[in-house]
Amino acid sequence: MTVESTAARKSRRSAGGKAGATGTETAAGTTRAAAAKATGTKRTSATRTTRATAKKGAEPQLVQLLTPEGKRVKNAEYDPYVAGVTPEELRGLYRDMVLTRRFDAEATSLQRQGELGLWASLLGQEAAQIGSGRALRDDDYVFPTYREHGVAWCRGVDPTNLLGMFRGVNNGGWDPNSNNFHLYTIVIGSQTLHATGYAMGVAKDGTDSAVIAYFGDGASSQGDVAESFTFSAVYNAPVVFFCQNNQWAISEPTEKQTRVPLYQRAQGYGFPGVRVDGNDVLACLAVTKWALERARRGEGPTLVEAYTYRMGAHTTSDDPTRYRHDDERVAWEAKDPILRLRRHLEASNHTDEGFFAELEAESEALGRRVREAVRAMPDPDHFAIFENVYADGHALVDEERAQFAAYQASFADSDGGN
Repeated sequence: MTVESTAARKSRRSAGGKAGATGTETAAGTTRAAAAKATGTKRTSATRTTRATAKKGAEPQLVQLLTPEGKRVKNAEYDPYVAGVTPEELRGLYRDMVLTRRFDAEATSLQRQGELGLWASLLGQEAAQIGSGRALRDDDYVFPTYREHGVAWCRGVDPTNLLGMFRGVNNGGWDPNSNNFHLYTIVIGSQTLHATGYAMGVAKDGTDSAVIAYFGDGASSQGDVAESFTFSAVYNAPVVFFCQNNQWAISEPTEKQTRVPLYQRAQGYGFPGVRVDGNDVLACLAVTKWALERARRGEGPTLVEAYTYRMGAHTTSDDPTRYRHDDERVAWEAKDPILRLRRHLEASNHTDEGFFAELEAESEALGRRVREAVRAMPDPDHFAIFENVYADGHALVDEERAQFAAYQASFADSDGGN
């Protein structure tokens, strides 16, 4: 294949002018017309409407049950999945989001103080994570990225256990099988393959549990995700792909990753996709329940795109002011998921000031507990890294262990000499 330079392209375009472009379009149009005639297909009014909508740049359909003002809106398709939600459960969802945000803020502060090496904040994505997390059954299995702190909370993973890896004292901090919540995955997109394989195994076992894989809009550009979509569709795996589209893959906006809304990609693989308001915890709960029930009935995978916004930095090593405007963040602050549910609770008389005061006290207590736990974490065993490489040991590993031991001992000798 010959790569044409930019200068060559400009020269060719200048020589050809508009006539060349028109000729190309005419030829393409003739080809399409001939193909349509051969197959007996016609452009329907629906097709024309879809293309017109795309040209206008209209927003795709979005499942929403709570407006940013906290008003409940009806949705015939998804209302049945939250019809039984009680005022107490609504307060529980609110509590989940508040405590998750408090924990996240404390972790960010700890990193700034040098107690953590890195932290990936979920600020702004609480509704997507709590809504989907509370839709899960105990026997469902979760494959997270490294930002699903809210889902971990819903699965009963102690918040302090999430911090060991970011402090560098362990490789995870919890037993995945105790909570059906896999360890955090740093390699972008690979957990979707793990989830697909696990779901295929679940199907072969004949159980009715489901699997959910979390990933971001940036990960949707990875080949691992495309392979996961292919395998899950072909093998009808009971897996829900939950994409939190927070608009930014580090510094790359979504429009530089895809020409269609992310949820529409599912069509090309033969399974349904749906876009949900990721700042609406009730809608996220309903849509995820619907997708999980499809999986349990043996109807295969679903792609859920939770349309939300990353309010903070990608991680604490990132500076979002270098690539996005502040007015964008301000616009999304008006759609805050916690404030939205609070407005609904207050308007529906489902709570009082006493509830919010008690939750504030609980939130501060959680922050103190996390702070104290992180600072009390013991240093890791320097030699643990050599223990789990081979089941029966290995001569080369033994040699490397001895070299590392000598290296560590050299520091002790140096200190003694001073």
